Amino acid sequence: MSTNRGATRLMSLEDARGAVLAAVLGPLETETVAVERSLWRVLAEAAVSTTDLPPWDNSAMDGYALRSGDVAAATEEDPVRLPVVGEVRAGEAPAIVVAPGTAMRIATGAALPGGADAVVPVELTTPIDADGRVGPRGREASGPLPAACLVHEAVSPGGSVRRRGDDLRAGAVVLATGDTVGPAGVAIAAGVGIATLRVHRRPRVAVLATGDEIRRAGEPLGPAGIPDANGPGLRALVEASGADPIDLGLAADRLDDVLKRLRATIDDVDAIVVSGGVSVGPYDVVRLAFEAIGRIDLWRVAIQPGKPFAFGTAERRTGTPVLLFGLPGNPVSSFVTFELFVRPALRRLAGHRRLLRATDRGVLAEPVSKGHGRRAFIRVAAERDTDGRATRDGRGRVVVRLAGGQGSHVLSALAAAEGLAVIPEEHDTLAAGSEVELWWLDR
Repeated sequence: MSTNRGATRLMSLEDARGAVLAAVLGPLETETVAVERSLWRVLAEAAVSTTDLPPWDNSAMDGYALRSGDVAAATEEDPVRLPVVGEVRAGEAPAIVVAPGTAMRIATGAALPGGADAVVPVELTTPIDADGRVGPRGREASGPLPAACLVHEAVSPGGSVRRRGDDLRAGAVVLATGDTVGPAGVAIAAGVGIATLRVHRRPRVAVLATGDEIRRAGEPLGPAGIPDANGPGLRALVEASGADPIDLGLAADRLDDVLKRLRATIDDVDAIVVSGGVSVGPYDVVRLAFEAIGRIDLWRVAIQPGKPFAFGTAERRTGTPVLLFGLPGNPVSSFVTFELFVRPALRRLAGHRRLLRATDRGVLAEPVSKGHGRRAFIRVAAERDTDGRATRDGRGRVVVRLAGGQGSHVLSALAAAEGLAVIPEEHDTLAAGSEVELWWLDR
């Protein structure tokens, strides 16, 4: 297959990411899922209310449903006495109508009975039993139904009543096409009677870690082994990006082993992410494997960490081409290149409108340095006050410090990082007090 290695120069971040996103032909096909399973999915069609919300007039308080005109003259010194002719609970239809000069005990959320136009909160009443004994003032609306109640304050028409359709009307769009369904979206869809939603399918992403030296967690390391951080870490990033990870295991630094694993999964996934083997060493075989099954479009980018980065596509029997991502073997480089290139592509596949992370303004609490001519993504943590809130200076910028060593192998700093501070290509160093673009990371 043909290849464009771009070996004579480093590509800019924008050109590289543009090439990646240009290969994403659009959101994946749609499927119908239960509302309970729609969290963080992207809607392929609008969610429309099936009912008014509330569906009927109901009480906003525990108290007594009544006619407001009957208690217009009520005061603390001269309360109005009303016989209590029944009660209505949430979930049941009122059996009787509130006649003039009467009241019905009502629970919060219960349907307002006919005849009533207001609810007096229980705190403004005093119960009276059948023998005329006066109970405790407005303590609670529970226990035996009182024979009557004293109302100590006038209420206006509509007082403590939630009107039918006050929130939404049947036919209203509650979630638009392209919206991401968050927890509140799940609640409102269910709350207006929607049982299922039409959403874009989650991308299926195969993850392969390569290297003769890596071992699964818990396995003996031997004299030259190291635990695999990239496989579990990349699968976690895939899942956090809204995709379904598929574990292809650990491959040796052999072309035949990598090819066998890629070919076994290529027809079942939307993207393949491989860590290691994309540089120019004698055992870097991933690029060669990608060239054997597809086309490599770029592989060297002017970023730090993560300059050796491979991207391409491969055809499969059905559906759109499979995206091929070759990330560096150093775990921090792998993480950063995933953030810059893989995550936006997966989000576009899933139908998201916002592909990149929201940015903030940061200010360095200490000087930093980086390689010449490359855009650096420094792992930083925010200074925080005693309540745990990020400290901002007088210009609203988050004060950040290095989370630890900035080598591409330093996992401890990556684990401690709350965000990435972006250092432009034209600066080899930045002094303390310099402003930086800040990308918050998932924590």
